[in-house]
Amino acid sequence: MTFTSDSGKLGRVGVWTILLRAAPGAPALSAEHAETVAELDELGYGTLWVGGSPSLAEVAPVVTAARRIRVATGILSIWQHTAEEVAADTARIEESAPGRFFLGLGVSHEKLTPQYARPYATMVEYLDALDAAPVPVPAERRLLAALGPKMLALSAARAAGAHPYLVTAGQTAEAREILGPDAVLAPDLKVVLEPDLERAREIAREGLALYLQLPNYLRSFERSGFTAADFADGGSDRLLDAVFALGDADRARERIREYLDAGADHVALNVMTADPGTLPRRQWRELAEALELG
Repeated sequence: MTFTSDSGKLGRVGVWTILLRAAPGAPALSAEHAETVAELDELGYGTLWVGGSPSLAEVAPVVTAARRIRVATGILSIWQHTAEEVAADTARIEESAPGRFFLGLGVSHEKLTPQYARPYATMVEYLDALDAAPVPVPAERRLLAALGPKMLALSAARAAGAHPYLVTAGQTAEAREILGPDAVLAPDLKVVLEPDLERAREIAREGLALYLQLPNYLRSFERSGFTAADFADGGSDRLLDAVFALGDADRARERIREYLDAGADHVALNVMTADPGTLPRRQWRELAEALELG
C-alpha cells in the first residue's frame, strides 16, 4: 500500500479545510484560493474536502478551479438545504466536472441546529428524496458523516461509504467492521506540524475546544473508553494523542499509516495551526513531500 495509490474513489490522502470555498454569492474563487486549489492539485492530493457545512454554491467554484483533484463536502448539513436543491446543484456540478465531486452529508449537531430531530430517520428520508429527484444523486457519489453503528450501516447500504470526523485509529477499525469490506471509509485526521510537543498540544486543545462541547463526539469517545476526565481542560494528553498527529511530517506519516492499516481507504488531513484563519500552505507542501505524493 502506498500513499499515492488511487484507492478507487478518493485517493489515499486528501486535505480537509474550512478555508477554501467561494464567498457567498461569488461566481468564482478569489485569486488566492484558486491558486491554492491548483497547487493542491499539483501536489498530488486525492481529494479536497470543503469543510464547515458549505453550500454547493460555495463548493462549485472549487471544483471548477481544479483540474484533477476530487472535491467533497465535509459535510453539507441536511437541515440547511433541501434534497431537491442539492440534487439539482449536484447535477450541475457533475455536468461541468464529470466524476470529480462527492456529496458528503451529515446531520450536524443538536446544539448547532434548532430544527434537529430524529437524525437517523431524517437522513433516511433525505436519501430517499435524493433518489427520487429528477436527476438523482447516485449512491456511489454520496458519503455520510457517521460515528455510531446505525449511521455507519446506513453509509454502507445507501451511500458509497462513510466520512467519520474526529475518530481514533481504533474507532476506524471498528467502523470498518460495521461497513464491511466494500464501502469507502474516509476518516479525517487532525494534524499539528509542530516539533515541540507541548506547543503542539496547546494548538490541538485550541482546535478541539468546540468539539468537546458537542455530545455526539463525547458519546463517540465514551464508546471507545474515554471518560469525563479526558474531556476536561481542553482534552487529556491521551485523547489528543489518539485523534491528532502531533509532531513533524514523519510523525504524521506514521499516524496516517495507522489509520490506513486500521481499514481506512482514504485519510483527510485537517491541518491545524496557531493561526486558524490562514491557509496552511507550507504545511500542505511539507506533508505532500513526506508522503511522496507528487
